[in-house]
Amino acid sequence: MTLEPTEPTTSGSDSTTVRNILLGIIATLIGVLLIATGFLGRIITEPEATVVPAAPDASGTTTSDGSRPAASSDADFLILDEILQIFKEDYVEPDRINDEYMHAAAINGMFEALDDSHSTYIDPQTYSMSRDDFSGAFQGIGATVDKLPDSDFIIIVRPLPETPAEAAGVLAGDLILEVDGESAEGWSVQEGVIRIRGPQGSPVDLKVRHSDGSEELITIIRDEIHIDSVSTFAPGGGGKLLDSEGEEATDIAYIHILSFTRRTPDELQVAIDAAEERGAAGILLDVRSNPGGLLVETTQIADMFLDDGVIVTEVDRDGNEQTASARPGQSTLLPIVVLQDEFSASGSELLAAALQENGRATIIGTPSFGKGTVNHVRELSNGGAVYISIARWLTPDRNLIEGLGVTPDIIVEFTIEDIEAGRDVQAERAVDVLRDLASQSSVATAP
Repeated sequence: MTLEPTEPTTSGSDSTTVRNILLGIIATLIGVLLIATGFLGRIITEPEATVVPAAPDASGTTTSDGSRPAASSDADFLILDEILQIFKEDYVEPDRINDEYMHAAAINGMFEALDDSHSTYIDPQTYSMSRDDFSGAFQGIGATVDKLPDSDFIIIVRPLPETPAEAAGVLAGDLILEVDGESAEGWSVQEGVIRIRGPQGSPVDLKVRHSDGSEELITIIRDEIHIDSVSTFAPGGGGKLLDSEGEEATDIAYIHILSFTRRTPDELQVAIDAAEERGAAGILLDVRSNPGGLLVETTQIADMFLDDGVIVTEVDRDGNEQTASARPGQSTLLPIVVLQDEFSASGSELLAAALQENGRATIIGTPSFGKGTVNHVRELSNGGAVYISIARWLTPDRNLIEGLGVTPDIIVEFTIEDIEAGRDVQAERAVDVLRDLASQSSVATAP
């Protein structure tokens, strides 16, 4: 999905209007990511996962020999079971006492106490969808979905190109009424995704209501769906990169990194090779609305544009530092401008800062989100997982990104008029800067 960049710049009612537009776009993006990649936004992760062993039986307050289990600290977590039992026996509205709900509430309360939005519990169903998504592929029908506020049913945003959903005749705007004969009324987007996804080669029956009101039962054979994390389709110009005069900028290569998956370095290399082959004068690298992804792949991509220098430094809980540095051999010597916005987070900030502070790229746009935390995946015995913050990272100049973000070299903001006109003024400015950089490079290398 290509999003129109929309950054608030005005105050009062205009600012509120732009903010509402932004919220609408982000709401749609969340729905898209859930079905298209299951991507957990704004998380940059270490790839390996550690399984936490199952805890001892805590179903009661005594052990098998009748003695009370020894507490590992003054905080006795078995008291939660006692409280739950009291709820079941005495609470005035017994229908509200649900073991699963209370269990989840207790877990979430622990994370709320940390006051760290980057550490979170992922329930088994959600984790089962997301665990393979950093590979850039999943098994399902290949459609993006969302749910409108005034609707009881999930809606198809669009079938992805060359997928089973498109081949079977699923259309943008279709309402999903039933899945395998079960009513989908009232389902959340997450519930819909869980029911529709399934093993490659297995069938799923969708009863849909088309935009014209007709209903149809569609059988779809699931397949492995590959999601590109790199796009060369430019926003604001019908897929064409435009300059400030509204003319197509054929001399500049546009590359949008949507997230960082295991496939991203290879996808990016293909786009760079294509830019070199057609004689592009510069590369516009767009990381707007990029929520992050895998740490190793992010540093690999930074290394593709650098010959030397520090890429990032991790600082763990004990103050120990681990530094990733670039190796000789760039994928391209073309000048680079990076576009970012307030929704550029985590890995996209790492990349932007590495190129900026090594003098390799000019950053244009608005200050980024400010997520400079490395998260580690700890799988749980129930099939869920904990994403836990294990380190902060510093930019090459040892600047902290957490809570601060990356400041652009050139700040370009959108106005209401830009949005209404469909102009990507940030990309237009980037074209101008890249042409100047290319001109300066030509003069410097002339005999």
